[in-house]
Amino acid sequence: MSGHSKWATTKHRKAAQDAKRSALFSKLSRNITVAAKEGGDPNPANNASLAAAIEKAKGYSLPKDKIKTAIDKAFGTGKDAANYETLTYEGYGPAGVAILCEALTDNRNRTAADVGAAFRHHGGNLGTPGCVSFQFERKGQIMVEKVIKSDDKKVADKENAVDEDEFMMMVAECGGSDYEDADEEWIVYTAPSDLMAVKNALEAAGIETKGAELTMEPTTPTEISPADAKKVMRLVDKLEELEDLQNVYHTMDMTEEVVAALEED
Repeated sequence: MSGHSKWATTKHRKAAQDAKRSALFSKLSRNITVAAKEGGDPNPANNASLAAAIEKAKGYSLPKDKIKTAIDKAFGTGKDAANYETLTYEGYGPAGVAILCEALTDNRNRTAADVGAAFRHHGGNLGTPGCVSFQFERKGQIMVEKVIKSDDKKVADKENAVDEDEFMMMVAECGGSDYEDADEEWIVYTAPSDLMAVKNALEAAGIETKGAELTMEPTTPTEISPADAKKVMRLVDKLEELEDLQNVYHTMDMTEEVVAALEED
C-alpha cells in the first residue's frame, strides 16, 4: 500500500481547472439530485450514493443551500421534477487511449450529438457500449491534506516528515485498500461501498479529510508520447466542458514526462 503516481496529481490539476468553470456547480447539483432520487431517500445517512455526492460537492465548496435545493428537486413534482437519466459513453482518443464518459441528461439525443462531435473533431472515435469499460475499475477516493491542522499528528506531514508507515497503518486499520502520494495530499482508495465508512473511520482516528467521491481508475494505463498526450487532453478538455457530462476518465499513463508536457499548456 504505497507508491507515487502522477495520475492523481494531474487529475487534481484538472479538477482545479474545472472548478473555475461556471458549469461545475450545476453538474454537482445534478449529481446530488439523481443520487437522492435513485436512492429514494433524502437523508444521506440512509442513502450511500447521496452521501458520496454531497461529499464530492463539499470538496468543491458547493453552498449548503444549493445542496438542499438539489435534494428537494429529486422529490419535486411538475416543473420542479427531476427527469435526468444516467448514460455512459465509451470510445478511443488519439493514440488508442480509452475514454469513458458518465452523463446525467434530460435529453439523450442532444448529449449523444455533443459527445459524438467532440470525439470526431479531436481525433477520437466514439465506440459501442462496453468497448472500453472493462479497462476501468470503480473505486472510492478520499483526499487527505498532508499538512495537519491539529496537534495530534497521525498523517505524514510534509513539513515535519512524520513517518509514512504510520499513515499506511492508519489507512489499513480504517479499511482503506490503498493510497498514493499526490504531492499536496494523500489519496486513499476504498471499495465503492466502503467509501463513507472509511472516511468516517479516518476522521474518528483524527485524520482530517478534504473530500470523498466515487471514481473510475484505469486497470492498465496506456503509454503514449507527450505530443499525443496533448492531443488526448484537448479531447478530454472538450468533453469536460459539455454540461451533460459529469465525469470523463481516460487510461493515459501519466508519466513524469507526460505531466511535464501537459503543464506546459
